[in-house]
Amino acid sequence: MSRLLHRDDAPPVPASELFVTSADGSRVHVELHGPEDAPAVVLAHGWTCNTHFWAAQIRDLAADHRVIAYDQRGHGLTPEPGPGGYSVDALADDLEAVLAATLAPGRKAVLAGHSMGGMTLMAAARRPGLREHAAAVLLCSTGSGRLTAEATVVPLRASAFRTRLTATVLGAKAPLGPVTPVSKKLLKYATMGVGSAPERVDACARIVHACPRRARVGWGHVLAELDVTADVRELRVPTAVIAGTDDRLTPPVHARVIAAALPVGLGLTELAGVGHMTPMEAPEAVTAKLRELTTRYVAPPTATTAENTATTAGNTAAPSEKEDVA
Repeated sequence: MSRLLHRDDAPPVPASELFVTSADGSRVHVELHGPEDAPAVVLAHGWTCNTHFWAAQIRDLAADHRVIAYDQRGHGLTPEPGPGGYSVDALADDLEAVLAATLAPGRKAVLAGHSMGGMTLMAAARRPGLREHAAAVLLCSTGSGRLTAEATVVPLRASAFRTRLTATVLGAKAPLGPVTPVSKKLLKYATMGVGSAPERVDACARIVHACPRRARVGWGHVLAELDVTADVRELRVPTAVIAGTDDRLTPPVHARVIAAALPVGLGLTELAGVGHMTPMEAPEAVTAKLRELTTRYVAPPTATTAENTATTAGNTAAPSEKEDVA
């Protein structure tokens, strides 16, 4: 997967990797970074991305945190699901499987989700696994519903026609093709702020263009109909929200609605001039918020807890040897 980024931007090498088995039998690829006995952070990426999307956060946090990052089904090294495998319930199932396999019973972590990853956390708000393991949550550049109605990627006034056209774009079956100056320009317009650094646009393009077409289309259809609004009120842990003011995919109106509905809201941070890809466009701000949450809400695990976690994770293999964990 290192081919996705230029050599100078090669993603961090995990301490270990494993595959966990979700409720429907799907296998989910997970990376473990940093010291086992450090405060834990779990990272869920968004649509068309993969674990490399969190490279900046992993590099910084892994020095003194246990960072758990996984590929959503159909992305990165996680295989595409079988028939019926694209749904918000499947996203929640996968998250629960990852938490159960990588965190000992009762061990708390900060859970962070970007875009579809944030929707995953909201969809799982009622799940026992999230309630057992979530000490706090960070939602980055995400929405709980009305995604096609509010998106401004299509440069038209809000209307039923724009909503239908946006849904068509999300579910478009045409291949993205190679990364070119033109494709980078289009991706930047749709997903990033005007002032985004060229190297970050390039890295983002290589990640997005690596997403398999069937997964991109399958999840695009799910997102067009997604509504987890009612689940936001069930997210009963301290939750912070981050949004870019220039986000065209999930404009700040979504973040404001979510922040207002949270039972234990920690406020909304709006990043001026930043687009949809906040962890890549403004990595320092996102990482700082994660550190703030772990410092405030996650205590380092005891030696016993760390030992139990190692057992739960099935004595995970070295990066070149991935194990399956049921």
